[in-house]
Amino acid sequence: MAKIRVSYEYSEAEDKSIRLGLFLIFCGVLSLFILGFCWLSPTLQSLQSKPANCTVVSVLRPEEMFECVFTCGADCKGTSLYPCLQIFVNNSESNSVALLHFDEQQLVLNPKCSYVPPCERDNQKNKDSVLWWEDYFSKEVSSQTFTCFFNQQRRPDDVLWRRSHDTSVLLHCILWPMVSLLLGTLIVLLTVCARSLAVRAEALQKRKCSYEACHDLYARASDRRGNRANDPPGTNADPEPPPTSSSPTRSLPLFAVPVRRRDREH
Repeated sequence: MAKIRVSYEYSEAEDKSIRLGLFLIFCGVLSLFILGFCWLSPTLQSLQSKPANCTVVSVLRPEEMFECVFTCGADCKGTSLYPCLQIFVNNSESNSVALLHFDEQQLVLNPKCSYVPPCERDNQKNKDSVLWWEDYFSKEVSSQTFTCFFNQQRRPDDVLWRRSHDTSVLLHCILWPMVSLLLGTLIVLLTVCARSLAVRAEALQKRKCSYEACHDLYARASDRRGNRANDPPGTNADPEPPPTSSSPTRSLPLFAVPVRRRDREH
């Protein structure tokens, strides 16, 4: 039997779905690397800090001024000054005095101060923002215990008032790249499986048609051989032609005498 050939070429819709799946896989892998380096590592470091109970020991405002950079447009930048605010607290984990910072970003911006205000062009606005937080911790929080975050290994002399990253950031950094990766893989696998099933169905259909055609040819040949076997032996011989009749002649009687016709009388 001849080998049945089936086309394995993908249609335009199947080709587009495969490209979409590969694009989603690429985006998932790329976003996993980007979010892993930009957000996942700082989040893991932030989650290493343990919560502790802190109480305010002293609130100081040294005379030293620090610079900050402000923006006033696309091509407009400048520097302004703000006073330094230092808030010393006692944490329950180490039972020692440490400098309080609002979050990890402000700790990186200025490790010497507890609060870095949003940089404004006017120095007075920066100073007013710092003074508001000084009054808040001096009057309202001074006699209260609040939750802070302490990391003994990284910065034993600093504590954080709040975390910059929490578990939700960690969840988003892993969830959305994995969703994109799994969705792209699922699209590619379903498209390939659907095409494979279509190819198998086409091959079975062609095999069935070829089997039916061969069966019909075999049945016809068998019928012909059976008809020849059932015919009588003399039917195939050529029939003898019928005897040809002689040309019509007038027969004379046995004792007939020929009579001469007389000439006509003139």
